[in-house]
Amino acid sequence: MIERIRQDLPDQPKLVSMFENCFTNTLLTTIQQKDDGTTFVITGDIPAMWLRDSAAQVRPYLILAQEDEQIASMIEGLVKRQIRYIRLDPYANAFNEQQSGNGHQDDLTEMNDWIWERKYEIDSLAYPIQLSYLLWKNSGRTSQFDESFRAAAQTILELWRTEQHHETQSPYTFQRLNAPLTDTLVRDGKGSETAYTGMTWSGFRPSDDCCQYGYLVPSNMFAIVALRYLTEIAEAVYGDQELADQARELAKEIQQGIDNHAIVEHPEFGHIYAYETDGFGNHNLMDDANVPSLLALPYLGYVDENDEVYLNTRRFILSPSNPYFYEGTAASGIGSPHTPEGYIWHIALSMQGLTSQEREEKLRLLALIRDTDADTGLTHEGFSANDPHQYTRPWFSWSNMLFSELVMDYCGLRIHK
Repeated sequence: MIERIRQDLPDQPKLVSMFENCFTNTLLTTIQQKDDGTTFVITGDIPAMWLRDSAAQVRPYLILAQEDEQIASMIEGLVKRQIRYIRLDPYANAFNEQQSGNGHQDDLTEMNDWIWERKYEIDSLAYPIQLSYLLWKNSGRTSQFDESFRAAAQTILELWRTEQHHETQSPYTFQRLNAPLTDTLVRDGKGSETAYTGMTWSGFRPSDDCCQYGYLVPSNMFAIVALRYLTEIAEAVYGDQELADQARELAKEIQQGIDNHAIVEHPEFGHIYAYETDGFGNHNLMDDANVPSLLALPYLGYVDENDEVYLNTRRFILSPSNPYFYEGTAASGIGSPHTPEGYIWHIALSMQGLTSQEREEKLRLLALIRDTDADTGLTHEGFSANDPHQYTRPWFSWSNMLFSELVMDYCGLRIHK
């Protein structure tokens, strides 16, 4: 694969070198295949495994899984460990390799020694479904869809249904004492108040920051994509029409919630998607670098790249109207309240390229990432829009792999969806 990229980009030696560094770094430093056949994947400079990050970290290897049995087995092993963790606690977002008690054990929520962190995020459950489905479509494997997977799928459906009625049915609360307000939930850990919409509630964003309003729109959209996948898995692999019907009906209800509550009329950009809403008519108009994001909707498979509301939303979030769009002397792009003001994320630049229909724009963003690596040969989390040598997280595998996927995309190598 590295040689293929080198041949396709003969006049881009640094870009090829960065691709080689990023593409191999994840495999060599974060992935641990276990004797039980499962795979444990750390995020990089944090020793725990996030359900979201781990799926995103191995996603570009799906192209290799078409031809390489070992790579396919590594990814299947990750799915199996993700499913094991979901069955252990579907509300947790990050887990320990062993029952070690490491992580945020002082948080006021139902912790156990396997859990590193128990911030409930919709995408933590959608990503493993996506990865298992894409493994099937890219390698032909269906052995990941064992009875444990089917049981976890049922658990996910039940949890998302429970969280449609968060105020009255949810057992979940979360508080972190003596921490920034973004790390805890208000109302004694229940989160800001919501009304029923059909969407499903999320405590936290994929940044691990708390939601301002409980219906996180891009994560609900990702849930719909995952439910479509689950419908197909239930019908084609299990022959389980009841499970398929449950997934299809829940997707329909969430979609109705989005249609009725998540689209707003902006005076400059027209109809756009809100980032968050609460069912009471309040909307948070922004986007965050972390995926699922509004920017990422075509990448996730929720809408076509030509969707009118998406294109309006894209113009909004890639403008100063988005409070987390930053412009500086070195770069412009989307950042996050998770990192300092004025810090742009390489993940957002990669996603901007992956969702662009213009080949020239893809190359421009690749060059921008290349030129803001702070001479490390790797990508980072956030970096100053004015000085790329000021950055967060020197070792961030998810970012490295999304950049790798953009390089592959530019060279015409795409994951089957």
